[in-house]
Amino acid sequence: MSVIDWLSPRTLPGVTGPALIEPQVAPGVFAPEVEVTPLPPSQEALGLVPPEVTGLSADLWQGSDAKVLAKLISKAPVIDSPTMQRLLFSLLISDSYPPLGDSHDILLLARLDRLLDLGAPDPALALVEIAGPTASDQRFSRWFDAALMLDSEDAPCAALSDEPHLSRDMLATVYCAARRGDFSRAFLITDAAGALGEISLDDTELLLRFLSPEFDDSPPLPPLDGVPSPVQFRLYEAIGEPIPTTTLPRLFANADLRDVAGWKAQLYAAERLARSGALNPNQLLGLYSAHDPAASGGVWDRVAANQRLDEALAQGNTDGIKASLPEAWSDMAQVFLEVPLAAMHARFLTGIEWDDPELAALAWRMQLLDSGYRAAAVTAPDEDIETLFLQAVALEHAPMHMPRDAQAVAISAGLMPSPAPSPEIADLLRNGQTGEALLRLIAQFDSGARGNLQDLSAALAGFRAAGLGDVANRAALELRLLDRRG
Repeated sequence: MSVIDWLSPRTLPGVTGPALIEPQVAPGVFAPEVEVTPLPPSQEALGLVPPEVTGLSADLWQGSDAKVLAKLISKAPVIDSPTMQRLLFSLLISDSYPPLGDSHDILLLARLDRLLDLGAPDPALALVEIAGPTASDQRFSRWFDAALMLDSEDAPCAALSDEPHLSRDMLATVYCAARRGDFSRAFLITDAAGALGEISLDDTELLLRFLSPEFDDSPPLPPLDGVPSPVQFRLYEAIGEPIPTTTLPRLFANADLRDVAGWKAQLYAAERLARSGALNPNQLLGLYSAHDPAASGGVWDRVAANQRLDEALAQGNTDGIKASLPEAWSDMAQVFLEVPLAAMHARFLTGIEWDDPELAALAWRMQLLDSGYRAAAVTAPDEDIETLFLQAVALEHAPMHMPRDAQAVAISAGLMPSPAPSPEIADLLRNGQTGEALLRLIAQFDSGARGNLQDLSAALAGFRAAGLGDVANRAALELRLLDRRG
């Protein structure tokens, strides 16, 4: 050891024995200040519409638990409120990062499932295709279901042929093999799966009828017990025994929008999807205008009323507009389609001189249900207390005149200049958990619309605190203008 100088024992003058030479001990410990900055998300933002269009930040899901978000998305109550429908669609399709730690596509799958639940396979198909539909069997199943409803299953079937592990659904495998002309493989899978009990006897017979023309003269299959899967629905359609969609989930209504369906079926499907916000009002107007009404009553009355109003507006026929507007409003209100009616026609009602005060009030209220409500609100048709209150709500003014009902008081409290959301919502917004806050506000608004007026005030204040004053205004206007008690 003495070969290494610094290992040799050293002594200090006046000190006997070895000694260690060390620097002086520090007089104290000082902890440096540490600045914490969240790491950027490891995945790319996923969506169909940029944040600049939706007004929602790309990090709106950050800081929230993916399972909590999935549950809130699946249960968000929006059917009775067109404004809440638009907000939920914006949340589902806006470009956004997944929550930190969501390695199992929990949020993505929840977004896809809710789009399909609302009857919107088009955005679901586009979203999953951007995400990568073959990255997992769960993504593939949503891709396949959406494609089946849109008659565009060739791409999923090609992917399943190349990667059979993407689906364990034997019906999907057989259907795709047949679609690609591989009937020998389709028969082999059907026989093997039936023998092994991997598919039921009813599904085995369904597949055999699909694959074999000799079954054409067989008696109809017994009705399905429960809701069919999209592939079962298409298989029944392929063997000439289509299942009516009126009692099925909204997703299946899209099958009736195809040209193979009759016009009446298309109309019913379009109205149903328009009520959930899944169909653009212009598509509904296009179907209303496609042909002359085949009869009277029900949907034919709505077709005739909309055609008369549309024709009068196109021709600038003021008398025709005045004659057809009340009927169109009444017919559409019976099926809760007032907002699509306003979106189709309200902007054309500006500048018309109304002789009848009731017609003037109706036209003005229709305009308040459209996106140009602020411009319409400037000129109220009368000085009725309710009219002045609606004007104040639309223009975000403190109402000078208040209707004598508790709902109006709650709305006024929720639209005060200094928003006061509930403590839970305030904490979420403060922590940057905007998406979770908005989903909870949707549920809170639904509770308020059903009579819990404290929730109504808190929800409107919460939307305004989140920077969505337009959502608060339009939701409040719809609550006053639409009757959803039927």
